[in-house]
Amino acid sequence: MLDPRPLEALAAVVEHGGFGPAARALQLTLAAVSLRIKSLEDQLGQRLLVRGKRVRATPAGQALLGHVKQVRLMEADLLAGLVGGEARAGERWQSLSVAINADSVSSWFLPAVAPLLARQRLLLEVVIDDQDHTHDALKRGDVVGCVTTRADAMRGCVAEPLGVMRYHCVATPAVVQRCRTPRGAVSPHRLLAQPAVIFNRKDALQDAFLEQHIGLRQPAYPRHYVPAVEAFETAIELGMGWGMVPEQHLPKHPALTELLPGATVDVALYWQHWTHEPPSAQRLTAAVKAAARERLAPLAGPAGPARAAT
Repeated sequence: MLDPRPLEALAAVVEHGGFGPAARALQLTLAAVSLRIKSLEDQLGQRLLVRGKRVRATPAGQALLGHVKQVRLMEADLLAGLVGGEARAGERWQSLSVAINADSVSSWFLPAVAPLLARQRLLLEVVIDDQDHTHDALKRGDVVGCVTTRADAMRGCVAEPLGVMRYHCVATPAVVQRCRTPRGAVSPHRLLAQPAVIFNRKDALQDAFLEQHIGLRQPAYPRHYVPAVEAFETAIELGMGWGMVPEQHLPKHPALTELLPGATVDVALYWQHWTHEPPSAQRLTAAVKAAARERLAPLAGPAGPARAAT
């Protein structure tokens, strides 16, 4: 059985970014923190941390951090159950970390979970990443769940279908006009001469639109990168270029015009989470699934949960 004190020291070093901040947080000496982690590494026979300007966990360390987070949540849920279930004023807040794409956060995720957080005294740490990459945070043990495009469940996890986020290619009427021929048809040459507004370098929605609806596979075109949802959509409204905007956001931008009316890119989303969830994480999962049913387009075909093979 693992001693919880070295585990908490390991978690503190990673969470606070170094041995010194961890020692202050734990009210221990720097030597005591180092000794606890060394004893854990000696016990397990492998390195748990990569020392550097900012300390980070090795794969073995990441697995232990995931274990620490699970134990913390289970302990908090146990204590809450012993005093009557619902969290009460004065009780300690507990934290849940999730990884999610920025569009989901702003359009449906936060409204879904806000009442639960207040009622259960839960603190939410949101890790923003592209929907094709959020599962990396779950794999590292950084989060208890993620909104992802990955349908196959990772080891120790369940993948539950949420629905489809539908994206439209939009721009100002002036930009759309510059993309069209005198007869009104979209010209691939003219389109590729106009800048696209892209969220970040992981964002592949524009390329998906060009391939699915224009027949162009990863072409070269000028790009602006604006990694914030509101600023991203403002950039399109200012005529900086064309871009992909989720259907839920279009009512806020009546001045924007579709480049190809009705031509959309559908992104299927899944909620991946630990197979063995503590009660607080189970309630979060229920809230996420309920919100997705209400706010996202349904996935085509069978939509049952997928569990990783053991």
